[in-house]
Amino acid sequence: MSKTRTPAQVLREARQQDSRTKRARVLSVVDQLLADDEPVTFTGVARAANVSHWLVYADGVREHEEAARRRQTRGAANDARTGTRGPAGWKVEKQLLQEDNRRLRQEAERLKGAVRRGLGQQLDQIGAADLGTRVDELTAENLRLQEERDKALARVEELTEQFSEVQDDLGSARLSLRRMIRAENQAPAEGRQSP
Repeated sequence: MSKTRTPAQVLREARQQDSRTKRARVLSVVDQLLADDEPVTFTGVARAANVSHWLVYADGVREHEEAARRRQTRGAANDARTGTRGPAGWKVEKQLLQEDNRRLRQEAERLKGAVRRGLGQQLDQIGAADLGTRVDELTAENLRLQEERDKALARVEELTEQFSEVQDDLGSARLSLRRMIRAENQAPAEGRQSP
């Protein structure tokens, strides 16, 4: 009976196979550089093998590259008696790093310029035309609100006058009612006293 594999197992096996393939490619590049008597550098190996810099420094790969570099250094020291200078690969490594730095600086400047242009275009789009339209809208809204306020104030004055009149009428009605009640109360009392 064959055992079914889970997607996680399939993915893990694919990653492991990919890792083995890349490591083999790095080791092959190192051996080729040694055979061609080319300097072995971490950056040079990563570029030639088309792998990440992380991989060329990984355990199992780094040791192989360091051993190749030591062989080249011993060979250069024996051949040219250059014991006071650094390993031959360092000069190439330095040049490659300088090229990378220059390229990265240019890329960073290009991206900064693109961001600046993009922001400038956005500001231009918001620009004077949109701002003028927005100012006009706000002015019209302000005038409308002022008119509403004036109408509301006029209505408040009108209602205040009506309220004042109603209070006067109410006061007058109360006074008239009191007088009527007094007059009613006094009329029967006078009628009882006369007999």
